[in-house]
Amino acid sequence: MGDTNGHVVAGGNGRGNRLDQLYRLTDVLIDKETDSLIICNWGNRRVVRWSRHSGTNQGEILIGNIDCWGLTMDDQRYLYISDTKKNEVRRYQIGDKNGTIVAGGNGQGAGLNQLNWPTYIFVDQQKTVYVSDHNNHRVMKWNKGAKEGIVVAEGQGEGSSLTQLSYPRGLFVNTLDTVYVADSANDRVMRWPKGAKYGTVIVGGNGEEKGVNQFNGLRGLSFNRQGNLYVTDYGNYRVQRFSIE
Repeated sequence: MGDTNGHVVAGGNGRGNRLDQLYRLTDVLIDKETDSLIICNWGNRRVVRWSRHSGTNQGEILIGNIDCWGLTMDDQRYLYISDTKKNEVRRYQIGDKNGTIVAGGNGQGAGLNQLNWPTYIFVDQQKTVYVSDHNNHRVMKWNKGAKEGIVVAEGQGEGSSLTQLSYPRGLFVNTLDTVYVADSANDRVMRWPKGAKYGTVIVGGNGEEKGVNQFNGLRGLSFNRQGNLYVTDYGNYRVQRFSIE
């Protein structure tokens, strides 16, 4: 703590598709077992791994030919990756190039067995997969082995009421199955308790501006162990922190 300058740990060699370059990144996680970063390199249609060891000057391709947007890892080190073109989420063992479909995979659409531009994902300890179904303006829950999902946030079409979302992005689910979602086009973060018919606005929702209670194009969100909420405020070029009760 206390650093005022960042350090480049991956890329930094301009935009491109060489192994030492990155382009249009959408998500990243830290694999503690291998001390490496696993990155959704959406612009180059691949998932890459960069070692955090000093002297690393290029990444390695884990999965190619994939329009990856969101990724996460479960406690058994399976990777879950959303594909915005195939409208699906797959689970991969490290080293596996094909994976297994765990959500969607039935073409683009709004059916309960379909997704439309899935972005961020969350996987709980029961291997339940939650998906921000971006162009369907909803959050879907797919239980392990399920053939179709369950709408857990929204389902009333695009809009700004408390029963609606507009292009959801970042996603987090707590141990009570409460869903927190970055409601991107409405510039707010919403909380949807399990079984709720409508959500509540916990931060934002005050217009698309630069105020401390405002956003301009939300992307990812995350909580730390102290319960503080961190939100990527894309259009304002900043990350905001909030204390949530």
